[in-house]
Amino acid sequence: MNIAHHVERGHLLFSDKIALIFEEKSFTYKQLDELAGRVANGLRGLGINRGDRVALFLPNIPEFVISYLGILKIGAVVVSVNVMLKSAEVSYILNDCAAKAIITTESLTENVPSSDLPELQHILIAEGEANKRISLAQLIENASPEACAVEMDRHAPASIVYTSGTTGFPKGATLSHGNVISNMYSHNRCCGMRQDDRLLLYLPLFHCFGQNAILNAGLNVCATIILQRRFDLEQAVNTIATHKVTMFFGVPTIFIKLLNTETFGYNLESVRYYFSAAAPMPIEVAQTWQDKYGKVIHEGYGLTETSPCACYNHDLKYKLGSIGAPIENVEMKIVDADGNQVLPGELGEIVIRGPNVMLGYWNRPFETQEVIKNGWFHTGDIGQMDEDGFFYIVDRLKDMVNVSGFKVYPTEVENVIYQHPAVAEVAIYGLPDALKGEIVKANIVLKAGHAITEEQIIEFCSERMAAYKIPRVVKFVDSIPKNPTGKVLKRLLREEEMSPSPL
Repeated sequence: MNIAHHVERGHLLFSDKIALIFEEKSFTYKQLDELAGRVANGLRGLGINRGDRVALFLPNIPEFVISYLGILKIGAVVVSVNVMLKSAEVSYILNDCAAKAIITTESLTENVPSSDLPELQHILIAEGEANKRISLAQLIENASPEACAVEMDRHAPASIVYTSGTTGFPKGATLSHGNVISNMYSHNRCCGMRQDDRLLLYLPLFHCFGQNAILNAGLNVCATIILQRRFDLEQAVNTIATHKVTMFFGVPTIFIKLLNTETFGYNLESVRYYFSAAAPMPIEVAQTWQDKYGKVIHEGYGLTETSPCACYNHDLKYKLGSIGAPIENVEMKIVDADGNQVLPGELGEIVIRGPNVMLGYWNRPFETQEVIKNGWFHTGDIGQMDEDGFFYIVDRLKDMVNVSGFKVYPTEVENVIYQHPAVAEVAIYGLPDALKGEIVKANIVLKAGHAITEEQIIEFCSERMAAYKIPRVVKFVDSIPKNPTGKVLKRLLREEEMSPSPL
């Protein structure tokens, strides 16, 4: 098997069908496969072989897609590098995985160190001037388009996707060909993806969500991918109308932004399917969307370490507020601190077992053993399961607030505050407190034209939740820090509180 077989199948069956659209360019399945073949042969000419690591330090441009496919064709391993990282962070990842080559852009090379990278042999430039480095365009031009994807064992590494590094150094989740292929087929079935679908892809390709759940899954059914460099509200809605997008994938913050923006005149009628993942969807947002547009936002749950999809809400029955039930061939359960399964309705840690679970963290056997125990991946997420086998995510273990021994799950408090008509976004986290251990703090972004006081928010909460859950401090802010997929970085909020105030 080889992940890249999907683009070869598209070439064989739908040669002239548009596979990829980016700005003013479009690529048929034949063109995409042949460009990937040229990358494969060009890399072989540089001495890149099966098992070698090749880093992609690229934004959402076609060169990411063709390079990704070309690397896979020769059995090398794709290493995704977040384009927001700086020099020291990039250096750490390149050394950690011992990358032999990196494909990047002229502007991003300032964050690729010129020394202390003993394994790195080649720097290829995919956009901008190559200067003294290798031009990817020139490499492609001089290489043959004929390259069949080599057969790989299902457990052979295909990609290393580095975790977002919310704590400590990032770890390289190593995904096999079998991991990704099983996941993209499950995603195809759950989402009902079809060959005539048109998928909007603005989520970062260096992240598992964009890479596997949209790009690979879309190519696997020979659909059309409309690629954008990043999310821009006006560009996204105009693209939906212009290209008749049928499937829209996002994260909760994107759906919140769409709801909080005047959408009069926007034409979203072509979209038959909406999907959200990467962070819990507030119930109030999901309900408001359904009331406004008459369509549910289907939810997926998973992590980089699970390729990413593990759970889906749902192809049989949709339950508001749930992350659904495990996808086929995947098992999930809720366990206590001792690893024992708890009863339906009881809280515990979500653990996952199946063909989607990563091989492990690259060169980190100890950290791998800490999270994969007896074949079960321990997610670090707190959740519960109902009598029907539907799962509900409550919060991250690390984000839980301990108020005088009482556990406060931020998502629960956030769901209440989202019910207030003036609130656009909210993030709940804990502050150290000498008496109670921790107290609850809320950072709130208000909707345009709305005004409200700290006292009014506290009163609103006091009518709807237990006293120990109520925020004791409310701060109104212009924005809330997030990673590239839209996940709120509560670590940064806590660090800001611990930082000494400027004199």
